[in-house]
Amino acid sequence: VRAQGDTYQVVADVSQFEPPDIVVTTSNCHVAIQAEKVAEDGTVCDTFTHKCQLPKDTDPLSVSCTLTEAGTLVITARRR
Repeated sequence: VRAQGDTYQVVADVSQFEPPDIVVTTSNCHVAIQAEKVAEDGTVCDTFTHKCQLPKDTDPLSVSCTLTEAGTLVITARRR
């Protein structure tokens, strides 16, 4: 988690996954990123999981995420 001005950022490289395969959830100042690539035969061939805790002064209603064309997931949250 990086502080930049009045926001916090979490950055993850998920370039090996398609956007529908990526799930971001938040709960009690925790962020969880989960991604799963499923082969044509239905088997899971690649996974990514990352969990982190946002600082206590994070506004939980301000959490948002963006996926860049290069496959970088950027999660941002405002500080209170």
